[in-house]
Amino acid sequence: QVQLVESGGGLVQAGDSLRLSCTASGRTFSNSNMGWFRQAPGKEREFVAAIAWNGRSTFYSDSVKGRFNISRDNAKKSVDLLMNSLTPEDTALYSCAISWGIFNKARTYEYWGQGTQVTVSS
Repeated sequence: QVQLVESGGGLVQAGDSLRLSCTASGRTFSNSNMGWFRQAPGKEREFVAAIAWNGRSTFYSDSVKGRFNISRDNAKKSVDLLMNSLTPEDTALYSCAISWGIFNKARTYEYWGQGTQVTVSS
C-alpha cells in the first residue's frame, strides 16, 4: 500500500514559478519511479513529467519541456516539480503517481495522490 500526498499548489500569475511537492509513505520509495500528471477541466489526464528511481533519467512532455524540472529525494521520500514560466494553459489539478515499471510510460503508474490545484491567471 502506498500513500501519496501533494502540496504546493495555488493561484499564481502568468510568468510566475511554483514548486509542487509529493511525499510518499508505505511501500519502498527508493526503488520506485515517480511521475506527475495533470488534468484540466474537460480534458484528459496528461502525463507531465517523470523521474526514474535513481534520479538519473527524466521525462517531460513537450508542453512543459524546458520550463518544468522534476527532482527527487529518496531519503525524504519526496519528489518535486518546479514549474517556471507558467501560463494559463498550465492550469490543472496536478497529481503525483508511482510506478515500478517503465518510468516514462503513463500506463505503468499504479498509485495516485489526491492532487493539488494549480491556477494560473493571465
